Amino acid sequence: MSEHRATITWKSAASGDDFRKGRYSREHTWVFDGGLTVPGSPSPHVVPVPWSNPAHVDPEEAYVASISSCHMLTFLYVAAKAGFVVESYRDDAVGVMAKNERGASWIARVTLTPRIAYAGDKQPSAEDLARLHHAAHDGCFIANSIKTEVVVAS
Repeated sequence: MSEHRATITWKSAASGDDFRKGRYSREHTWVFDGGLTVPGSPSPHVVPVPWSNPAHVDPEEAYVASISSCHMLTFLYVAAKAGFVVESYRDDAVGVMAKNERGASWIARVTLTPRIAYAGDKQPSAEDLARLHHAAHDGCFIANSIKTEVVVAS
């Protein structure tokens, strides 16, 4: 099986007292195997500015994006295999935080809202779309790795 790697780095600029009091920046970087560096930060909903940076990617956004991206990539594959030609795909995915039975926060639900345009004469019916999205969800590596509910809204 394959391995997938990311390197996460952070360095404190705070003094010992500031660090112990939570007054330190949580900005960090993600470096991926192809060399791409992405600035990371906690969500300002979790850690207020100036200790977070809303312009950076937070782990919750990345989680939602990875679910959406995996679903899209798998959908494109199954649609092509079914003879459909996808011209464009856009998803404004939304993850919703909730408390679990222990009172811990988690992303309980991700709603995908794909808007898909097809080329050619073969256009999917509502039944085709349901079957394709179901197959995409079943084949998505990320969806098979999580307990978050994933909903595809039309």
